[in-house]
Amino acid sequence: MTIARQRPTKSLFDLPLLAKFKIKEKFSDLLPPMTAIAIFLVIWQLFSWLPDATLPGPIKVVQETWILILYPFYDKGGTDKGLFWQVLASLQRVAIGYTFAAIIGISLGILVGLNKTLSKALDPIFQLLRTVPPLAWVPIALAALQQNRPAALFVIFITAVWPILINTAVGVRQIPQDYTNVARVLKLSQRKYFFKVLFPAALPYIFTGLRISIGLAWLAIIAAEIVMSGIVGIGSFIWNAYQNSQVSEIILALVYIGVVGLLLDKLLAWVQTVILPEEQR
Repeated sequence: MTIARQRPTKSLFDLPLLAKFKIKEKFSDLLPPMTAIAIFLVIWQLFSWLPDATLPGPIKVVQETWILILYPFYDKGGTDKGLFWQVLASLQRVAIGYTFAAIIGISLGILVGLNKTLSKALDPIFQLLRTVPPLAWVPIALAALQQNRPAALFVIFITAVWPILINTAVGVRQIPQDYTNVARVLKLSQRKYFFKVLFPAALPYIFTGLRISIGLAWLAIIAAEIVMSGIVGIGSFIWNAYQNSQVSEIILALVYIGVVGLLLDKLLAWVQTVILPEEQR
């Protein structure tokens, strides 16, 4: 009778050295931000215990918004929806407005970058309009479009288009003259010059504009929804919570806004690493 040997279970110490190093590296990367967040929460809580404090501390925020945290998917109809649906509605508006801003911003930026006369003619207009804050566009959009949804999309578009346009134009102007000279020697067609030389060379600048604009688009929709009542969206949720003096719900919504904004930036950064070669990042 033979006794079968029992295979020992693997532990963390049995992992290859490279895997152990990667786990340790990930932990060391997470430790500083987690420590900073913990310190921030402790300081916030201590300040909330002061006699004259008006804002609730993190403990009270969690206690008062526990239902919203546990049930972000509830839907009772109308604007009475969980935070997941509020954020999703805002993201849908951002996706539409941002897509139009990217298409028009890149196209117009390439034209302006290639044509010096057009650049001189339009640059003062661009510099003037890009400094207008998102909230200033809301009454104009409402007066011109008469409806909340198209007005919100316009506010996103007009806020997000400028960084894309300006960075694209700068990227086109920064193309080395040697690239253009080589294209002329090789007698490349306009189509091949665009896809083989101009667009790849300007792509790092375009991505810089896209990453700046996604943050501005997310800020713009929040501002627009706060003013445009009666629609589903995280901005409207904040305004309704303010009118009902529910400060804890406002703070929870701000956390959602920050997390979503961070994820949007990380998503574009990942797309940039996938598309651009390492030497252009």
